[in-house]
Amino acid sequence: MTDAHYNPDPHAHPGLHLIAIFEAGKGLLAFAAAFGLELLGPAPLLRWLRELTLRFQISTDHGALAWLSNAINPDSVHLAAALIFAYGVLRMIEAWGLWRVKVWASWLGCISAAIYLPLDVYALFRHPGWMSVAVLVVNLIVVAVLARDIFKRGR
Repeated sequence: MTDAHYNPDPHAHPGLHLIAIFEAGKGLLAFAAAFGLELLGPAPLLRWLRELTLRFQISTDHGALAWLSNAINPDSVHLAAALIFAYGVLRMIEAWGLWRVKVWASWLGCISAAIYLPLDVYALFRHPGWMSVAVLVVNLIVVAVLARDIFKRGR
């Protein structure tokens, strides 16, 4: 049952449109990253990793960097690009749904933003600073706006 006061007109939901634009931007960035990975391939990534280890005098004999340098190959780059592209598609679908004021898009956005909240809180304590605060605040606002939309539809 929907709320008698809920206005289904998309123009009545500027918060959803703002989040839709934000999500579309994330989708476009994901597409750019996926295409960039495909165009560049593993060679620049391995070169960057080598320069990083030399600059900071990090051992690549064991640990995460050793695993990463062994894991970077054409197949893993294609897989990473495909996953990033799929993430971009998901963000664009969500953006379209939010722009059209679809309840499923509010659910998708609310859940996907809420999943990051524990990581945002962890990042705030691990790396305190304005960037960590800004990311947490933006995600809290997104969850609040989308949860409010869901709640208003269900009353």
